[in-house]
Amino acid sequence: ETTSDDPPADFLVRLGIMGPSGKVLAARYDKYRQINRFVEMVADVFAHLPPEGALRVVDFGCGKAYLTFALYHYLRCVKGREVAMVGVDVKTEVLAECETLARDLHYDGLTFVASDIESYPDAGGADMVVALHACDTATDDALARAVRWQARVILAVPCCQHELFRQINAPTMRPLLKHGLVKERFAALLTDALRASLLETQGYATQLLEFVETEHTPKNLLIRAVRHAQTEHRDRLRREYETLRDFWGVHPALETLLASAHEIPIG
Repeated sequence: ETTSDDPPADFLVRLGIMGPSGKVLAARYDKYRQINRFVEMVADVFAHLPPEGALRVVDFGCGKAYLTFALYHYLRCVKGREVAMVGVDVKTEVLAECETLARDLHYDGLTFVASDIESYPDAGGADMVVALHACDTATDDALARAVRWQARVILAVPCCQHELFRQINAPTMRPLLKHGLVKERFAALLTDALRASLLETQGYATQLLEFVETEHTPKNLLIRAVRHAQTEHRDRLRREYETLRDFWGVHPALETLLASAHEIPIG
């Protein structure tokens, strides 16, 4: 075990990350650091969430829900807000375990629903949308849903980005793209840059941040977007997006999803 400066948290103990004395288990310290980093990123944008009423949060692709529980704990137990949070995933057995743990911890505002992102109902909306390690264009499904809901805060860690790898067509960049490994890594970065740019056209201030150190996972880029009311730069932002998209000869899924929902007039 290793000493932690934080008091013991019931959810960390139950998830096997922290011992009852408040010491973090050595084998789970990377997960503990990931949780703390995630909470720090939420804390930085907490002021942008609605100041009153229950905070509506949807976590798409929650998996075993380590970060779902951490987010609920931060919002409800640390910040003292009422929370209505839903963890969404297709793995029913895992969700049953999460549901049991939520009830044992008396996290009454936290529930879990078995669904893919595309089929999840629109009713209710969300103030915050989280999508951590949704595979390939599932991240785009989550981002498009968040935009449609006009969510105040979006947090996404993309995973397995194959879409643009198959599409990139920029002959002048052949010395870069002829190497499969380089092309794969660049395609992932281009995917997220285009996603961030599209979110900006929809009225979000967007940042691309390092989530965890690269020695722990290569999937370490987090898209953090905060909705604002400014509209004067929309045309410029749209032109910037279109220029980048057209240079690389790609057609991102997020643009298609937003256009089909009549969210964007992209040319």
